[in-house]
Amino acid sequence: MNCKEQFEFWLNDSYFDEATKQELLAIRNDEKEIEERFYKDLEFGTGGLRGIIGAGTNRMNIYTVRKATQGLANYIKKQGGEEKGVAIAYDSRNMSPEFADEAACCLAANGIKAYVFDELRPTPELSFALRTLGCISGIVVTASHNPPEYNGYKVYWEDGAQVTAPKDKEIITEVKNVTDYKMVRTMDKEEAVKAGLYQVIGQDIDDAYMAELKKQILHPEIIKEVADDIKIVYTPLCGTGNKPVRRILSELGFKHVYVVPEQENPDPAFTTLDYPNPEDPKAFTYALRLAKEKNADVVLATDPDADRLGIYALDAKTGEYVSFTGNMSGMLIAEYIMRERGALGLMPENPALVKTIVTTNMADVMTKQYGVKQIEVLTGFKYIGEQIKLFEQTGSNHYVFGLEESYGCLAGTHARDKDAVVAVMCLCEVAAWCKKHQKTLWDEMLAMYEKYGYFKEDLYTITLKGIDGTKQIAEMMDRLRSNPPKEFGDLKVLSFRDYQTGKVVNMQTGEESGTGLPESNVLYFDLSNDSWCCARPSGTEPKIKFYMGVKGNSLQDASEKVEKLTADLKAVL
Repeated sequence: MNCKEQFEFWLNDSYFDEATKQELLAIRNDEKEIEERFYKDLEFGTGGLRGIIGAGTNRMNIYTVRKATQGLANYIKKQGGEEKGVAIAYDSRNMSPEFADEAACCLAANGIKAYVFDELRPTPELSFALRTLGCISGIVVTASHNPPEYNGYKVYWEDGAQVTAPKDKEIITEVKNVTDYKMVRTMDKEEAVKAGLYQVIGQDIDDAYMAELKKQILHPEIIKEVADDIKIVYTPLCGTGNKPVRRILSELGFKHVYVVPEQENPDPAFTTLDYPNPEDPKAFTYALRLAKEKNADVVLATDPDADRLGIYALDAKTGEYVSFTGNMSGMLIAEYIMRERGALGLMPENPALVKTIVTTNMADVMTKQYGVKQIEVLTGFKYIGEQIKLFEQTGSNHYVFGLEESYGCLAGTHARDKDAVVAVMCLCEVAAWCKKHQKTLWDEMLAMYEKYGYFKEDLYTITLKGIDGTKQIAEMMDRLRSNPPKEFGDLKVLSFRDYQTGKVVNMQTGEESGTGLPESNVLYFDLSNDSWCCARPSGTEPKIKFYMGVKGNSLQDASEKVEKLTADLKAVL
């Protein structure tokens, strides 16, 4: 069916409810809007669904959620996993509880038990819950840090990580095979509860999750020693982090934790925010105001599903608060864990740190310093989670820490996804250690730059929405792939990695080798002078992202180098 035929089908068929039809009637004369909503099915990608909430095949609604869940249910049954059940969590967004229930009722109608949280929870707690309950799979209803009009649906497998190859493609195939909405099963929620196929979960999982987080604390005595002096400002950005973050910090003994009142409670409209993303400096407006009032040592923000952490820390010399990238905060935690575990004799045998290919190269130098193996994976924390599973299966290494540049990291193996709750906890312990030694987190960061080099990274993003935008992004990648640049300004391209073909080309000799990583639409340019650039279309937003990194001999030198590389990249494009 074409767009218009799909529109008429949704408008007239008895399967669709009255509210959906009224929404569609309101756009009946808007051909462009009809095309946007119906030109394709909302794509079930390797991470699941994400899209604008609304009626239509290319929108997040109860029908697209049910259809995706039917595909997942079919796959679970083919794997013989229906007896294990599926855990479901959701965040503070519009329609999140409704979508969670739709997924649960579809699973129940397929004879698969759903364990549904009693209220909103962080994404990492879902990863923990499904492993604790012995489930075959997990679903989180969230659009992470996207604008308020979005929602999404992420699928996890029994190891607690988001699905990876080959399961991701196999699940996508099952979802695509659900070609008719009337193939989708559902049942009444009360009937599902009576049949023992819908179970509410909550407090027991919370308690077990908190107990696991505390195992990552290395110096509880230092926290107690400085508890009267250290001041922490925190904002959950109207999302899921408020209760777990406050609880863990309180139970560890931090006494002065100030939560931003305007952003404390769930708000699906994110009224106080342009964009609920801790990577956006504007998201810290209220938190920084409160920090100055309280003279806080550290300012923390978690995104709506509490898997990403953004921070500012006090510069005692200027009295101002300095913004930290995800690379910087991740490196602070990694340095502390490796240094203190080594000093306490708690470093496991064959320790490994796992990072994504676009994460800071400071990690390369740091892991060498501590005799820790570094493993690089594709962008996406599921690949870090996959490495933890492989370590357990093979005994080859012991996981010490994992991080990605996009403000996500994981200490411990209680979850298999990035966890901002454990990151807050770890970072506050680092801040306590700094306080004891009359330093700030910014002082510690400067000391690390002096020790390892002034590494600096940046991200240049081009947003291209709609059908035309998708085409333009594909064309841009094709141009770079078929005719890779020889230089970016005065930086020579030393090697060119195409993760789609799996080839690495030495640009000086023409010699080819393999990337050793799964197929992915990513291009990476190793540049001279310890620099690099990487192109990757976003899997969840209408964007193409260009990651880059440099190494300078001072903060200013590194800033100038990354600015020049950004300008040179724009010239190449």
